[in-house]
Amino acid sequence: RVCRDGQSPDKLRKSTDELMAGGVTGGAAGTWSDRFEQGLHPFIEAFNASIGFDLTLLQEDLDGSIAHARMLASVGVITEAEAEQLVEGLETVRAEAASGSFQPGLADEDVHFAVERRLIALLGPVGKKLHTGRSRNDQVGTDLRLWLRRRLDGLDQDLQRLQGALLTQADRHRRTMIPGYTHLQRAQPLCLAHHLLAYVEMLERDRERLQDVRKRVNICPLGAAALAGTPVPIDRQRTAKELGFSAVYANSLDAVSDRDFCVEFSAAASLVMVHLSRLAEEVIAWASEEFGFVRLSDRCATGSSLMPQKKNPDVPELVRGKTGRVFGHLQGLLTMIKGLPLAYNKDFQEDKEALFDAFRTTRDCVEAMAILFEEGLDFRVERLNEAVEQDFSNATDVADYLVSRGVPFREAYQLVGAVVRRCLEQGCLLRDLDLSAWKELHPAFEADLHDALAPRAVVAARRSEGGTGFERVDEQLQRWLQRFNGTQPVG
Repeated sequence: RVCRDGQSPDKLRKSTDELMAGGVTGGAAGTWSDRFEQGLHPFIEAFNASIGFDLTLLQEDLDGSIAHARMLASVGVITEAEAEQLVEGLETVRAEAASGSFQPGLADEDVHFAVERRLIALLGPVGKKLHTGRSRNDQVGTDLRLWLRRRLDGLDQDLQRLQGALLTQADRHRRTMIPGYTHLQRAQPLCLAHHLLAYVEMLERDRERLQDVRKRVNICPLGAAALAGTPVPIDRQRTAKELGFSAVYANSLDAVSDRDFCVEFSAAASLVMVHLSRLAEEVIAWASEEFGFVRLSDRCATGSSLMPQKKNPDVPELVRGKTGRVFGHLQGLLTMIKGLPLAYNKDFQEDKEALFDAFRTTRDCVEAMAILFEEGLDFRVERLNEAVEQDFSNATDVADYLVSRGVPFREAYQLVGAVVRRCLEQGCLLRDLDLSAWKELHPAFEADLHDALAPRAVVAARRSEGGTGFERVDEQLQRWLQRFNGTQPVG
């Protein structure tokens, strides 16, 4: 008999030992099968490798492999004794990693081969059975989901911490006022607690979005193998349950090629960063001499190498700057997947650094802002209360005053606009006009007008649901504080 290429089958036949010499055991082609005769070019080997960053997934890879080994034994593919050996070997790798003695290098290519190669070195032939019924394609997808699921739970706690810091400040400033702005122009006075609670609400939406992302992260691709499933009689539901997944992917092609969850997380993280950046921008402005609404503590500010008087708001400035970094990862992930055919493609190697950095950056910024509001700034109450006295932000309240006395709003609006113009020309504020001047403008004005125009009265009058009125703010704040004390849900 002669093979199609004319060679004798004897020349192609190798002993079992020779066949097992390649692959992860370190043959000429390194991690690959004996279909390859030569190793990679040194530069291409480095270019191709992901061990430099996907070692981040080591714990998840070990968890997934342990569940896979136990499942293989449960369906009779390997013996219970072999499964125990594999589990013990994987736990040995975990212990070696904890001690620092597990140090895979470039030759291992990625975390999956690094673990398998070490397992074979520890167990011999039994270690070679672990990869039965799976591929690196479904393996890495499983690892990534396990990694992100765990971090989402931690990030939720970080966001709660920031909410708690804002709530503490809000509780402290239930009756402190602050100018409210639209178009960065003075608009209407606000209760400072109301202003801070707006960010608590934003962060709650962020938490809800991340919890929703977690639902789709929590689907298990393990068992999809390379792209088409496997003839090995595996039990996907068992491994999914052991790893805490809520379901398995229904389609093997989708399982190995889905990176929607990376994009979804990055999008949700981008909105977290938007909210942090908006808050950071306000703190930066508030800390300036022009505003003077907050003092920065030495714990969260730096000085200048040249100007000894400077105290710089580094924390919020860094948060504002890092926001673009997270946005960039979102755009990079979208661009990476937009033209990929089914199923797995090497492009997916680019998901990890983007995902890892987007998470770390977001988590660090959340923690930094929590520390800033816990111990990094103090609101200057007298300055804030004085600020709302120095503008025309009570002009709308003059119009509302007239409306309450039967004057049509648009007529009142025009009249007050004319009064503001006159005050600007005369260099005075609305509070400086005496009652006789007001009555000349409209007979509906009475002696109680000046009381109604006082900033504290203006704020207190905003009693509509969700408004800045002190009573309403007390209700909102109490609702949140009860939620954080575990006595009442928000919703």
